[in-house]
Amino acid sequence: MRALLWIVLSVMLAFPAAAEDVSADAEQPRAATGGAQTLEDIMARQRGEKIDDAERRKNTGQGNVEALMGQLGTRGVASDSDVYRALRYGSADTSTSARGPTTGLLIQDGGMRWLTFREGPLLTYGLYFLGAMVVIIGAFYAYRGKIMIEGPKTGRNIIRFDAFERFVHWVMGVSFVILGLSGLFLIAGRKFLIPWMGHDAYAVIAQGGKWAHNNMSWAFMLSVIFVFILWIKHNIPDRGDIKWMAQAGGLFSEGVHPPAKKFNAGQKIIFWSVIILGVSISLSGLALLFPFEFSMFAKTFQIINITGLPQLISGAPLPEVLSPYAEMQLAQIWHGIIAFVFMGIIIAHIYLGSFGMEGAIETMGTGEVDEQWAKEHHSLWYEEEMAKAKGAPQSADQATPAE
Repeated sequence: MRALLWIVLSVMLAFPAAAEDVSADAEQPRAATGGAQTLEDIMARQRGEKIDDAERRKNTGQGNVEALMGQLGTRGVASDSDVYRALRYGSADTSTSARGPTTGLLIQDGGMRWLTFREGPLLTYGLYFLGAMVVIIGAFYAYRGKIMIEGPKTGRNIIRFDAFERFVHWVMGVSFVILGLSGLFLIAGRKFLIPWMGHDAYAVIAQGGKWAHNNMSWAFMLSVIFVFILWIKHNIPDRGDIKWMAQAGGLFSEGVHPPAKKFNAGQKIIFWSVIILGVSISLSGLALLFPFEFSMFAKTFQIINITGLPQLISGAPLPEVLSPYAEMQLAQIWHGIIAFVFMGIIIAHIYLGSFGMEGAIETMGTGEVDEQWAKEHHSLWYEEEMAKAKGAPQSADQATPAE
């Protein structure tokens, strides 16, 4: 009994001291505990908020192979938290016999942010944008209808595009449609198609779509180069474009035909959109075709930081050192953003170049247009071609072909 009473009294006397020690530890600054994350940190990260992890980045243990191997022993030479922080923040020496740009990266916490953005805002707002473009075109058609040739047709044709120009245009058009559809299938399939057709059926079609997307990209990239070479001289902006834009090209009014050369201001906008967006989407596409071979975003961020704009807008520069995985994720996100914008612009182009305007489809079909169509839509170009053909023999039903 005396022994039992002694044990009880000892515990009661020791408990306040232990409680004081725990309280003292709780009041210690985070730096003294290696910057261990709290419940508030975990909850904030789940809410997508930015947390201060500077202390954890600085306290990553020994950060070498001995620390990692030691952990496999009975007790190890590094604590679990030290090893985890070293792995997460990339300071652990994980040298292996394997060689590659990502062999030393065991934890990459940007993956969930990439996936959340890809399946969330990117897909949602991208589809909204395409839907809005279709609605706008439908409203325009309801208001204006098909834009017809207003004057009497002459029955005499003039060559607008030669065979090679039409070939390049159709290579670009067909490859773009295949790339757009297969890209939409791949990015939206998990959310919309798998519930409808199942995983097995989707996997087969997705594999074919990926093959088509990867291989048709070469035809598209080559066509962008040839389109630039063929038509750059006709798409330099000039003063006449201002008048054309002021009258909206006569698209909203009958009987209004502002003068234009071979390409009007609207077509020049399409041309430069194709070139700029085509080059941009091709560069990000190459980064995806050849993983970990390009570091285009880190270098781009360095150039942007020189301007001081990031610091002015957000107070902090853009990251200039990115992991290989981060580069790939940014390339995929940028590729998707440009693709949605590109598809929206081309939808409008397809409409006006086909059933939205009488005689437009013939420009890339036969390459010939009626002289009256040329007078109404490209009067300056028509006059130039007539001046070139002046004095040359002409048949009764066809003007002299242009160059």
